[in-house]
Amino acid sequence: MSRHLEATTESFPIAGKFTISRGSKTEADVITCMIHENGRSGRGECVPYKRYGETVEGVIADIRSIAEAIRDGLTREELQARMKPGAARNAVDCALWDLEAKRTGRRVADMIGASNSKPFVTAFTLSLGEPEAMAAEARQNAHRPLLKIKLGTDNDEARLRAVREAAPDSRLIVDANEGWTEDNLAHHMAIASETNVSLIEQPLPAGRDAALTGIRHLVSVCADESVHATKDLASLRDRYDAVNIKLDKTGGLTEALAMKEEAQRLGFAVMIGCMVGSSLAMAPAVLLAQDADYADLDGPLLLARDRPGGLRYEGSLVYPPEASLWG
Repeated sequence: MSRHLEATTESFPIAGKFTISRGSKTEADVITCMIHENGRSGRGECVPYKRYGETVEGVIADIRSIAEAIRDGLTREELQARMKPGAARNAVDCALWDLEAKRTGRRVADMIGASNSKPFVTAFTLSLGEPEAMAAEARQNAHRPLLKIKLGTDNDEARLRAVREAAPDSRLIVDANEGWTEDNLAHHMAIASETNVSLIEQPLPAGRDAALTGIRHLVSVCADESVHATKDLASLRDRYDAVNIKLDKTGGLTEALAMKEEAQRLGFAVMIGCMVGSSLAMAPAVLLAQDADYADLDGPLLLARDRPGGLRYEGSLVYPPEASLWG
């Protein structure tokens, strides 16, 4: 077996600006891993995330550090022990899945029991902004069945009420990105309940979310920054009702499949989420999300341009990937 690994950086412009409680960006910087073997190539994409201490340079170095082991035939199962969860392992893991599909002629969907993959509704994300700006964006997207709104300030009531008025028929997910506090948690949760929000993501900072055990959950609460891998799940049952599984956190599809199975066994609702990346990053997550309670896989919809041959979106419907893209 002779394999060769490559890791390259790419940048995709965001349509406008993407803003959350921690800051804004106008480009999605991604890393693509390619593993070549006997004329075939498997691809995987990841998005380094500053919140988790990742940089483009560091993730590239981590991916390239595994090149010799990949050349010598490292398997996906062995990869889980060789690399820590995170963006770098995600890119390598997904490239190995894609390569296996090309080598064997079997689709990844068949390998993971998702043979009957169908299109489904993804959330569409509205950036954090002033209430009037968020309402205008909500009004433009009020036809979408599921909107995810970025919040996380000291006073999000006006934003939430403005969005609800502008999109009265859409289901709403609120993502506070760790921006609320113990002092304003109850107030914001009450407003979320009053405005018929379906789910609140990560209201409090990871590691400082104990207050969630002592408050009535008027709206279901979903862990994001507080949950990365399967081992984290059991300790969250007294605080969260749902978990957001992202391949860039779990370190790839292999761990994400195990994590989803365990989350469902423990009684969590499951969201399959994403960083802002191209269709190549979304493709394995679309297969993972087939039986999820929520999907937030709108990364390409937030870009000014996607990869050629990207995923098919019709409004908020996202379709399973074609073999030419991934898997």
